[in-house]
Amino acid sequence: MIEPRPGPGGGCRDEQAFDMLAELERNTPDEIRRMRTQFRGMGKSRVLIQPGNASELTRLKYQGVTGDLSEGGCRILVPLPVTVGDVFRLSFDRKVLDLPLTYSQCVRCIMLKDDAFEVGFRFFVPITLPESLIAQFAANA
Repeated sequence: MIEPRPGPGGGCRDEQAFDMLAELERNTPDEIRRMRTQFRGMGKSRVLIQPGNASELTRLKYQGVTGDLSEGGCRILVPLPVTVGDVFRLSFDRKVLDLPLTYSQCVRCIMLKDDAFEVGFRFFVPITLPESLIAQFAANA
């Protein structure tokens, strides 16, 4: 990554600004996918989202649908926003996606429309993806 150095007047020098713009242009969706170190599959499963603290389990309960999933995290679509930085426990529909109860941190929440939010979660402990999900992804690739 290029670190900006102040030029005259405290701003970036022209060549540094050009280099930073060139780096941003290389960040295409295909390039980002290529740089990922983990398999990321698409699996549609219901998931129950609850606070990570046992004392708060009854205060909040969201149901969402997974968008994609990797060993290190997932993307879930929910009807209400989730607080970025908070810890949650995720319970996947084991009939569809046989995964254990998973503790995770919300790393992003994007509003798609008034009643739809895309939430990114990072798992605290990597999970092992079911062979069926990997096989399904390979068949569609």
